[in-house]
Amino acid sequence: MSGTDPSLPTDPQLPLTSPRTPLQLSFPFLREGSRVWERERKPPQPGELPSPLPTKRTRTYSATVRARSGPVFKGVCKNFSRSQGHGFIRPTHGGEDIFVHISDIDGEYVPMEGDEVTYKVCPIPPKNQKVQAVEVVITHLNPGTKHETWSGQIISS
Repeated sequence: MSGTDPSLPTDPQLPLTSPRTPLQLSFPFLREGSRVWERERKPPQPGELPSPLPTKRTRTYSATVRARSGPVFKGVCKNFSRSQGHGFIRPTHGGEDIFVHISDIDGEYVPMEGDEVTYKVCPIPPKNQKVQAVEVVITHLNPGTKHETWSGQIISS
């Protein structure tokens, strides 16, 4: 190969040097598990979504078995956003609202505010301090509201 690259230095005596400023990598977000993440983390606020969102697909087998063997609770759908894929259930026994993911809803209807539901609970990792609703079934549709099936059909109850 007799051709020379014009971008390479022509003087063989000139040493190769690194850039004068050190290379710095920065990420637009903090990574979970890093010490920076833990230091700057604010205490969780009521109604704050878990991160990352735990889904039926990412749940461990042991957590699924524990949830299935647990008791069934009753509650009322506080809100649910189909486009965001999650919502909250207000337990009938009182207490903090419970997070529900779209993958944990059984049945043909999209939950609406005021629908009565039954559910089981599963702890949310990594600290397992909060719980989420799993195996959610709508037992009674809120009368007077229009309900949507997962296929998009509108049904008035």
